[in-house]
Amino acid sequence: MRLKPQQTGYVASKVAIDLANAPFIRLPKGKDAIVEAVKVIIDENLKNERALDEKVYAIIDENYDEIEFQHADERQLFFMIKKKMAAEHGVIMNYDDRYNDLSHKILDELYENYLVEYEANDNQVKNVIFKAFRDFADSFDEIDDIVYGKIRNMEREVIPGSQDYELLYERLYEEELRKRGML
Repeated sequence: MRLKPQQTGYVASKVAIDLANAPFIRLPKGKDAIVEAVKVIIDENLKNERALDEKVYAIIDENYDEIEFQHADERQLFFMIKKKMAAEHGVIMNYDDRYNDLSHKILDELYENYLVEYEANDNQVKNVIFKAFRDFADSFDEIDDIVYGKIRNMEREVIPGSQDYELLYERLYEEELRKRGML
C-alpha cells in the first residue's frame, strides 16, 4: 500500500486512536497533538520518497532513447533504479521495515515533546504505533474496493478524475474509516 498525501491524516488519526486506547499510555496534550506530530513525520517521509521518484524519472527521461531502443519495460526499470537509489536517499522500500522505522521516529518525537507518557517499555509503545500502520495498510484495499463499488453503483455517473469524483471518494472513504473506528 502506497499512501497518497491526503491519507497521511487518516494514518495519523489511527495512530492517535490506538495510542489513546492503549491502557498503559496517557496523552497529556490530547489526541489532536498526536495526530499533528505524526502527520508531520509521515509527510516528511513521503516527501523524501517523492523526491527520489522525481530523480528516478529524470534518469529515465535522460535515457529515454536508449530505453526505447532496448524495448525495456519502463515500470520495471523505474523500480530497479528506485531500489538501487533508495538507501542513499533515506527511503526504505520494504513496507514493514518502513513502518518499523516510522514507528521509532514517531515514538521518539512524541516522547521528546511530552505528548505521551507510558508505564511500559518503549518497544510496547512502538508496537502500538507499528500495528496502527499495519491495520491501516491491511484495510486499505478493502476500503478502496468498497468505495469504488459505491461510486460505480450510484444512480448518477461521476467521471473518474473529476473534482466531483475526488470529493465523493474522500467523503465515502472517511465514512468507511469512521465505521471501522479508524478516524
